[in-house]
Amino acid sequence: MLCRLALLLVACLLPLGCAPPASAPAAKTDPAAGGSDAKPLVERVLTREERDKLKPDEVLQMLKDGNGRFMAGTLTQRDHSKLVREASLGQFPKAVILSCLDSRIPVEDVFDRGIGDIFVARVAGNFANTDILGSMEFGCKVAGAKLILVMGHENCGAIGGAIDNVELGNITPMLQNIRPAVEFFEKEEGSKTSANGKFMQQVAEKNVLLTVAYIREHSPILSEMEENGQIRIVGAMYGMETGKVEFLKE
Repeated sequence: MLCRLALLLVACLLPLGCAPPASAPAAKTDPAAGGSDAKPLVERVLTREERDKLKPDEVLQMLKDGNGRFMAGTLTQRDHSKLVREASLGQFPKAVILSCLDSRIPVEDVFDRGIGDIFVARVAGNFANTDILGSMEFGCKVAGAKLILVMGHENCGAIGGAIDNVELGNITPMLQNIRPAVEFFEKEEGSKTSANGKFMQQVAEKNVLLTVAYIREHSPILSEMEENGQIRIVGAMYGMETGKVEFLKE
């Protein structure tokens, strides 16, 4: 019995039939500066006034540009000790990112962000609940972040577990948060198991979009802020082999 439970746990939480992702080298130059002699980018913690001047679309573009540097291996050079001191008396992050628990997705690095730049919430399957919504409301309404990004990823073990109805401890009720994305495709033809990579991707993307919709529906605060242009709420998928973040159309 214990062996069977262990196998179910592995099936739920470990990647399903995927190759190891290509690692992004930690290079130190900005390609936009031109040539191999380009000087390192060095960032500092923004002040409240600087952050408040940013528009949601500008923050979104910063994340896209940062992901480009991550893929190119030209991550910004940062003095983390100095940034810790700069951020010690307050924080003025630009965005809130909801990501999966997966250890292969270093969120700050994926977007080339540093200390004090972003709030990161993580849960297997990147779904939202009351606790996550409260955290997002704090991040945006109280702390002033301009963007909410829900980011899923390829070959997600939690998605596979929800598809296969894995039953094990608290994993079982947790996976129920993802089941709506699985049930959306119940009338579709073809294999509906975690062994079907195409189906896995469909469910993962739908789970992101349903989470975006959930945020709007269950948080009047965030919905109103988006309607007033104070924030944007968007979804994306992370490519495990490339490190590329693809933003989803609703």
